[in-house]
Order: sequence, then structure tokens, then C-alpha cells
Amino acid sequence: DSVGIEDDFFELGGHSLKAAQAISRVKETFGTDLSLRNIFEYPTIAALARRIDRAGVEPRPATGLPSLRPVPRGGPLPLSFGQQRLWFLDQLEPGSSAYNVSRAVRIRGRLELSTLQKSVEALEARHESLRTRFVVTDGVPGQVISEPAAHPLRPIDLRDAPESDREAAASRMVAEEAGRPFDLGLGPLWRMRLLRVSPEEHVLLLTIHHIVSDGWSLGIFFTELGALYSGFRGGRPAALPELPIQYADYAVWQRERLSGAELENLVGYWRARLAGAPGVLALPSDRGRPAEPSFRGASHLRVLRPEVAGGLESLSRAAGVTLFTTLLAAFQVLLAAQAGQRDVVVGTDVANRTSIETEGLIGFFVNLLPIRTDLSGNRTFREVLAAVHEAVLGAYAHQDLPFEKLVEELRPARGVGINPLVQVLLVQNPPENTPGLAGLAVEKYPLALESSRFDLVLFVRSVQEGLRTVWLYNADLFDAARIERSAAWFERLLEHIVADPNTDLDALGGLARGSPQAPASRLREARRQAVDLS
Repeated sequence: DSVGIEDDFFELGGHSLKAAQAISRVKETFGTDLSLRNIFEYPTIAALARRIDRAGVEPRPATGLPSLRPVPRGGPLPLSFGQQRLWFLDQLEPGSSAYNVSRAVRIRGRLELSTLQKSVEALEARHESLRTRFVVTDGVPGQVISEPAAHPLRPIDLRDAPESDREAAASRMVAEEAGRPFDLGLGPLWRMRLLRVSPEEHVLLLTIHHIVSDGWSLGIFFTELGALYSGFRGGRPAALPELPIQYADYAVWQRERLSGAELENLVGYWRARLAGAPGVLALPSDRGRPAEPSFRGASHLRVLRPEVAGGLESLSRAAGVTLFTTLLAAFQVLLAAQAGQRDVVVGTDVANRTSIETEGLIGFFVNLLPIRTDLSGNRTFREVLAAVHEAVLGAYAHQDLPFEKLVEELRPARGVGINPLVQVLLVQNPPENTPGLAGLAVEKYPLALESSRFDLVLFVRSVQEGLRTVWLYNADLFDAARIERSAAWFERLLEHIVADPNTDLDALGGLARGSPQAPASRLREARRQAVDLS
């Protein structure tokens, strides 16, 4: 009732992830295949309905692609392409915790341990990924799904420590647990630990290997954990929808689909898009790249003011692009200036759950898309923004090719300790779910970002205070001071773009390298306009 048929999808807060979900639902309901570009072209319900009507009378070409369906269980099942890469990396460096994914929450109130235990066991029985381990048969890795097993939650009691020391002890134990490796062959590849800080305060930590999960999966885990806990506490089972498939079914489907003409089309697009792209984004660093990467990471937090966020939103709407696209264009301008390169490739994570059947699964779906931008010529930022918009739409339209398969097909030059094709990422609105546990107050427990598999990852999230940016960086390469300067220069660059999106790249490049500030009068005017908008 709160959305009218003439309301604009993006003005209501829609973004690429929600657009992908809308596309899945249109396909499920009407049998109509839409693209992300269609959502930009028809951003209202009324306009999109007319587009669906037209598609209904157009002949639909037969794709010959396999359907996503359950497959028989009778032995090891194939790995998805993403799983295959992580399994291979684990063989090269067994005992590494670089691909551990952790989420912790603080729980206040009278926690019913037996109810939580029952909820965790029901969750494991529901999702095969939580019961999967990886074995080698005749030299080929496969995934084996075990029967549900008991995982007793035995609280670690911190009440014997002085009250002033409990918080430090909890933080230390959470960090140690998050860094403890898994054995992919033995399983299980997830674990929960419960710390009792006081009779009515606990810290619950989930650690899971990336080979069976991703950020979206953590949201599913905690959402369903909350639903199960509430149901069991009330004496009734939770009404969770039945899962139409499991992750292993998706892995089989992915391998069946990515073959023949479909594979050739996807590879052909990316081969053309990345032809001649630089192998490395050579950002200035404080130290040389080590022969053996440690994946040691550190992070820097900077919150951009609401007037900057408001100005960027306004600019994005006027240009007909998402906030992500505007941030990506600005980030690429910053990186190009600092690296002294005009050809810049930045990666971004996409949920890659393009079928409605995959939306409720725990598993490793996320895909990395390399987005390349040519910044040659002294164009304006507005012109660059239009080019980045086209690059983003093209990348999303061809997101079904796993990054691992892309690397395998393109065979880029490899350097020791250097990620192929992409070393820097921009990720907007990373998943951040906490469970709603009946009768309890639950909040996110802070976890330090102490591992980085890339040179630099910029996470951006819209918050009430503005835009929260977290700069996760490779501590083998960069010192904190260098990253802090880059974060400050990025904010200044964004302020200038809001003030005048027609500024040329040479001027913006000076800001990105720390040259004198933009005219104060122009920045004051930008802030005034942003305040008016809000």
C-alpha cells in the first residue's frame, strides 16, 4: 500500500541487488526475462507492466539451458567453480584461516540454551551446506553431505574473571575462534561458540568457511535462527518455507549450464571487455609485495557527512544511475590518479542469486565482477559516470560466468602474491543481519577486520550519519597513515563532484593526489544544496 504504480524504484531506495530480486520475481510470475537495464529504463510499476505486456506477445527463443532442479544423491557431487578454487587454495596452504567468515552478536536477557540448541540443530538439518565436507575420489574433489549431527553448545563461562576484564577476555576469545582453521575433508565447516559474560548477557559467535557460505548466507543463518528460536520457545515449529533445492543441486546446474554456446558467449564478452587491461593496479605502497602473502589486514573507518551523501544521491538520480555507480566512478578516478594509470579495473561482489530458488540457500554464490573504466582524455566526471554506468550494466548482464572460470579461460599473467585481474574492490551495503530472538535484546558484536585477501577493499554503507566507509587494506603493503590520507582525499573528491559534476579529470586527479583544496565557496554551495535536498 505504501508504493504507488508511478513511484520510481530507485528513488524509493532500490539498488542493483534489489533489482536482481525484482527481475527474479518477474521471471517467476510472468515467465519474462528482464535485464538490469530494463529496470533503469522502466523504473515504475506502470512502465514495467507495459514492458512485460510487450514481452508476452514477443516470441521467446528457446535457450536450451538446463533447469535448476534437485539431483539424485548417491555419492560425491561436483564442486561449484567457486568451491573448486577455494578447495585448490586450501591444498596449497592447508590450515589457513584466510577464508573464514565470522559474525558475532551480543545477547541480553534470559537466554534459553536448550531452545537455542534445538534451533541450531534444526538449521543444520535444513541446509545441506552445513553438513558438507570435501573429499577426493580418483583424483577429483567432490562434496559429500553428511547426516545431521549433534553440536552441543557448551557456554564458556567468563564470570570467574573480574568484571572489568570480561569484555577484553570475550574480545580475545572471539578473535582466536574466528582465526581457527577448518579441515575441509573432515567437517563440519562451521562452528558456534557461546560466551557467558553474566547470567543475562552472552556473546554468540558463528565462524564458517567461505567454501560453504557468503555474506548473504550469514543473513539467512541468523534470520532463520531467530525464527526457529521464536517458534520453539513458543512451543510451535517455525513456518519456514520448504527449500526447493540445495546448494549441491546448484553446483551441478552451474556446471551443466556453463558449457557450449552459453559459455562461449559469456567468455567472449569478458575477453573483449578485458582485452589489453593492465594486470596490476600499481598503487603506491609503503613496502614491496612479499613473496609469500600473509593476508594480514587492517582497517580504517571514516563516516562521510549527510550533506555529502545527500548530494551524491541527488547526483545519481539526476544522472539515472545508482549510488553504487557514482561511488565506483569516483573511486576509480581516485585510484587512477594515485596509481598514475588511465586504465583501471576495480572488482565488486554480486550476490549472484539470479534464480528465485537460490535466494533462501546457505552456500557460496557470491561472484566477483571486474569493472574496467578507460579514464584517458580530459573528460568531465559526468561523462565518466555515463561510461561507468554502461560498464556496470554490461558486467551485471554477464555475471553468470564465475570469476574463477573467467581467470581459467583468460589465463592472465600471474605474479607472486598478486590476485589475477583484480586487486582492489568496492562493495556497497555488505550484508549485516542480526537475529531477532524472542524475549531477548540482540545487537551486533564488533569484530576486527584482521585479514585481507586483496590489496584494498572499500566497503560503503548508508547510515543515518551519512555514508560509512571502511577501508580494509593489506597491511603487508600499506601503513595506516597512507590509507587515512586516501580516505580523506576521497571525501574531498566526492565533495567536489557534488559541487560540480562537470569538473574535468585533470582537476579531480589533483584532489585525489592531495593537491590544494577546491574553492571553499564551491564546497559551501554544494553543502547548501545537499541540505536543501534533504
